[in-house]
Amino acid sequence: MALAVCLLFDGRTDRALRLLWDRIEERGVPTLRSHTHGMHHPHLSLVVLLEWQLDKVRAAVEALPDNGPFEIYFDALGLFRRGRVSLIPAAPADLVARQQVVVRALRSTGAVVHKHYDIGRWLPHCALVPRAPLRELSTVAALAYDVLPLLARVRRLVLINSSTGERWPLSNLP
Repeated sequence: MALAVCLLFDGRTDRALRLLWDRIEERGVPTLRSHTHGMHHPHLSLVVLLEWQLDKVRAAVEALPDNGPFEIYFDALGLFRRGRVSLIPAAPADLVARQQVVVRALRSTGAVVHKHYDIGRWLPHCALVPRAPLRELSTVAALAYDVLPLLARVRRLVLINSSTGERWPLSNLP
């Protein structure tokens, strides 16, 4: 079980990514659409926590300054270990700084940060396929490149329990 601090996109971007999930699923490759609880949203995780206290996490993030909505530009496909396929953004200069501020704030609550989301180790990405077999990578890539490039507007920040899909909207966008 993990708690993720996730950036969510505007409606146009959300629809485009959900349609991409559907097209990939139609080709027989499971995406986040059908993964685990089936309640996933297109997102970009800033931080994933392995241990946390929800009230402290919410308070720490909401105490951070609101830097407002921003845009990111997806124009690449990334492959992570174990067949994880994601869209990779060319991000605005302050995205890493935003992520680091959130990590530091959450560490101050005693939360345990997943090693791949630690400062200096985080690779921004928007997950498409949690486990693609090697023989399906060309199919996933072709479908993704039908959608790319994609200008995505980040509009909200939420906490998401990855085990249940439960969400807690946050009032700011650090």
